[in-house]
Amino acid sequence: MPADPGGRRRMGGGGLVRAVVDRAARRMMAVVGGPARFQVIVLLACVLGLVAADQAALGAVGVEVKQSLGITNTELGSLSAVSSGAGALAVLPVGVLTDRVRRVRILVVSIAVWSLAMMVGGLADSFLWLLLSRLALGAVTAAAGPTIASLVGDFFPAAERGRIYGFILSGEMLGAGSGLLVGGNLGYFLSWRSTFWFLGLLGIVLMFVIVRKLPEPERGGQSRLLAGTAGLASGPGDSGEDGGGGARNPGDAARSAVRDLGIEPDPALVLHRDPVRMSMWQAARYVLRIRTNVVLIIASAVGYFFFAGLRIFGVVFVHQQYGLSQAAVTGLVPLVGFGALLGVLCGGRIADWFARRGRVSARLVVPAVAYLTGAAFCLPGLLTTSMAIALPFLFVSAGSLSAANPPLDAARLDVVHFRLWGRAESIRTFLRTGAETAAPVTFGFLADVLDPGGTSSAQGLQYTFLIMLVPLIANAIVLLYGRRTYPRDVATATASERMTDTGRGRTH
Repeated sequence: MPADPGGRRRMGGGGLVRAVVDRAARRMMAVVGGPARFQVIVLLACVLGLVAADQAALGAVGVEVKQSLGITNTELGSLSAVSSGAGALAVLPVGVLTDRVRRVRILVVSIAVWSLAMMVGGLADSFLWLLLSRLALGAVTAAAGPTIASLVGDFFPAAERGRIYGFILSGEMLGAGSGLLVGGNLGYFLSWRSTFWFLGLLGIVLMFVIVRKLPEPERGGQSRLLAGTAGLASGPGDSGEDGGGGARNPGDAARSAVRDLGIEPDPALVLHRDPVRMSMWQAARYVLRIRTNVVLIIASAVGYFFFAGLRIFGVVFVHQQYGLSQAAVTGLVPLVGFGALLGVLCGGRIADWFARRGRVSARLVVPAVAYLTGAAFCLPGLLTTSMAIALPFLFVSAGSLSAANPPLDAARLDVVHFRLWGRAESIRTFLRTGAETAAPVTFGFLADVLDPGGTSSAQGLQYTFLIMLVPLIANAIVLLYGRRTYPRDVATATASERMTDTGRGRTH
């Protein structure tokens, strides 16, 4: 009997969809350098996405939470502040553990605590209950920064870290967008509690996936994944050489350029013994003497201060400033989020491109330009009440501001001995998270003070966002200053690894 033509068409259509999906997946793996790299990047991006989704979802259901619990803008901001503050306190001991114990295990435990806290928060019937439940949400914030920085350093060559960080940080963009879209719609159609429970369930799923799919790499580069590595279990190639299978190691452009220019290290900062046994206090004193690292910490803190306020009050501002419904905001989020995603994917790639062409300090100059561009385009978007006029400005601003993060994250690894990556990142995260902790309360307080019309007017939030553009401009100036210290600090980190005999023969 002849086959049914309609059946053939249905199977053909399904086959076409599968073919398109398979082709896209192969293309993505080719871009990042193979399936093993793709697997690591996706898992680390999901960890960052989990943190961002929580903060964005809280902002998306902010109106429902305020109405349900009868709280003010300042109290809404404090719900985000307490989780950030708890993370800031926990990140320092986590940094010590990151340099000494299995990092994947730290991630798994922290995600389990986070998921439980989300479930408990969804049961809250008072502001105090919800506030206390969010203390435990700092677990992933504390673990994500140090562990991901250390894992990226041990999985990927230095010359590609700006680009690789772009892929990983895209998890923040996608997580924030998902938190706004899914969280906002669940809160609108069901309740804000369902948003918390849904995120908690996602955390549990991610925890089990990481246990099965993310191995612990060896420290110092032995487990580095060269382009073309097929699988994590197949024994990734050594970091400094072609593993014999045609994998290509592009080299470290920044360190090569510093070496070619004959830039000398700072003898006062060159380490002569393995820093793994440094106490937290000794490590903190040392990394805060690295001037470029201090510049990067300041830039990171200021940038995330602005982002933290935007996550919590962005949706509220859009509702009030442009008079949009929940459905309209849902449609707007992917457009602006796409701009942010483009920025985070391009920022590190652009900085790496300039570095390979001899621009030694590109990982600081590119973020400086990005901050200036982001502030310039954000200004008209905040001043207009027309969404049609504001949208292109906000699109470019979101892309520019997110483009700053990948090269900054890569630069931090360039100037610090690899045995200090966990503690150095924990110190940065501590100070950055302190800024994030202060941001929601600061934004909310300023909005309440500057808004004569009360919670129904956007004027207070508009003035607040305009004021907060000034630190972004200052950020660019600080980074341009830091470009002068970066080459010598790179040379110092290289000399320290050579002198301690832990980085010899490897490209970090």
